Amino acid sequence: MLYLHDVWVNWFEGEENGYNVCHFHEWRKDDQVELLDQVPLLKVSSALFDYIENSLSEIPKPLLEDVYQKAYLRKNHERIQLDYCFVITDGCGILAVDTIGYNIPIRKSRLIPRQEQLVYEMTAGHEEEPYPLPVHEKTYHILSPSPEWMCGLTRKERQLKQLLFMALDQLRSTKNVAEVRYWYTEWAPHKYPDIQKMTFEEAWQRLYEETKYGWSDKHVQLCEKLIKGQPFFEKLWEMEQEPKVN
Repeated sequence: MLYLHDVWVNWFEGEENGYNVCHFHEWRKDDQVELLDQVPLLKVSSALFDYIENSLSEIPKPLLEDVYQKAYLRKNHERIQLDYCFVITDGCGILAVDTIGYNIPIRKSRLIPRQEQLVYEMTAGHEEEPYPLPVHEKTYHILSPSPEWMCGLTRKERQLKQLLFMALDQLRSTKNVAEVRYWYTEWAPHKYPDIQKMTFEEAWQRLYEETKYGWSDKHVQLCEKLIKGQPFFEKLWEMEQEPKVN
């Protein structure tokens, strides 16, 4: 088995989608970066890599058995053994995983560029491990947006877009036709006459479809207005407005 040593990881916990596991250039100074003293390195199929990167589903048992207690975290000069922690690559992408003792990829991280290069070099001549691919059908929805809708966005923009979707999802639950017409008019004032004739579902669906792609000042303004007066959403908004230094 291959091993990496002295690996810096920045864990993103409970992330179902790989686009939220930020690459090194998007790490922030207030992220909790840890040092793995040793971690097993596995080359897997692209299908299995995608499955682990983009889900919180069960990791194949043979893989977990192969890496069991072979990784160590270095903390305050101590070496702490981890049950199921490993790095996988399919030759294109790289992902560190820590299940924190479970059988699903609870924590995920990218590596720093120097160590990514090392992974590619170490695994270049190796065959993929023949782990079984679990049956899994990935579905995207408003609270688990498609990568297509997040493409090209920065970490801050992705976070705010997900906040906008959360607010839109909550708006849908109100079933308040006057309210949804108001917000759609905020987004597209030139459509005001048509919006006034729409049913709740028509207005909400069109607003959702029109905000799904891209990110602009218009999106930012709608998000800021939609969340006003909702403490939980406002807190998430504020967290993204504070100066962030990588």
